[in-house]
Amino acid sequence: MSKIPTVLPPIIAGFIAVLVGFTSSVALVFGAAKAAGASPEQIGSWIGSLSLAMGGLTLALSLYYKKPVMIAWSTPGAALLITALNGVPMEQAIGAFMFCGLLIAIAGYSRLFERVMDQLPLALASAILAGVLAKFALDAVRAGQTQLNLVLAMFVTYVIAKRFTARYAVPLVLFVGVVVAWALGLMQFQSFRWSFTQLVWVTPQWSWSVMLSVGVPLFIVTMASQNLPGVATMRAAGYDTPVSPVIGSTGIATIVLAPFGCYAVNLAAITAAICMTPDAHPDKNKRYWAAVSCGLFYLIIAIIGGSIAALLAAFPKELILAIAGIALLGTIGNGLAGAMKEEGSREAALVTFLITLSGVTFAGIGSAFWGVVVGSVVYLAFRR
Repeated sequence: MSKIPTVLPPIIAGFIAVLVGFTSSVALVFGAAKAAGASPEQIGSWIGSLSLAMGGLTLALSLYYKKPVMIAWSTPGAALLITALNGVPMEQAIGAFMFCGLLIAIAGYSRLFERVMDQLPLALASAILAGVLAKFALDAVRAGQTQLNLVLAMFVTYVIAKRFTARYAVPLVLFVGVVVAWALGLMQFQSFRWSFTQLVWVTPQWSWSVMLSVGVPLFIVTMASQNLPGVATMRAAGYDTPVSPVIGSTGIATIVLAPFGCYAVNLAAITAAICMTPDAHPDKNKRYWAAVSCGLFYLIIAIIGGSIAALLAAFPKELILAIAGIALLGTIGNGLAGAMKEEGSREAALVTFLITLSGVTFAGIGSAFWGVVVGSVVYLAFRR
């Protein structure tokens, strides 16, 4: 019994991170693969190679640094590819993915990206984190419109468990959510089939026009909409993990696995926040075990990607939204507290938070980037 408190929470946190990260955006990855003209086998290869990159890097980097380092696929990148890959041959698309990976590796190992992030005030980093995550809390509230009984049961469980056994609050919420969803007939296992992933090689072709029209935008949205809030999440959580080698390694992984469909991987923000809370482990220095757990789950998906995709798809979307919002409540609160702590940077942090929360997109770049740009301008103006 003495081992349960230290073993169970990181495993549950890792599972929830995979559940939220995978189910919330896997449809975009399917859409991007289909836009590239991928066959069913190649779509499975895309999922498998991306999961292999995410799982391998998350596991290796977290164990090496002894800090939670979470890697995810580029969700805005997948959304971009759905339109950008129309009419582009698969071979040339793979070449563009490898070019994007090269740009990410250069931005990482040159320390250029880290130098920029080192100038970001902690208040703005906290505001970015709160803005990115608050959308999931709002989605959890909205989920009550369609499945009130499910969401209400999960929230009541959270309140009670947080009062009497805070360490097990999130695992209990997930358990109750699954039981209630099952009782309501919301779990859909009809399409579940066991199948192993087969990585399908596609020989890349190099087209300057495709590399510039697909590879460069993919690099920009990945760095601005994914890696930027990913670094902000780590900094706001109090982890000083070296950014440059981590970013560089995601570029190398993208280059190596791109021929199998790994279009781009990057630092995670939402799933990382789940593994950086006290619910993952009461000891901040041991929360990396939650990331290790997440990495192992991703590696399992890499092996039996089709089966896991069908299994996770069986969960109702309201359950996914509710567990994500509830699991992130503490992190959102800490982010807001850090953003509003200093009076001199409060307005700039508030602007950053609101723009990030809005979800606006300009020039194909997400709100987190524009939040930090506008917030930084306000911050510098008020300081001077």
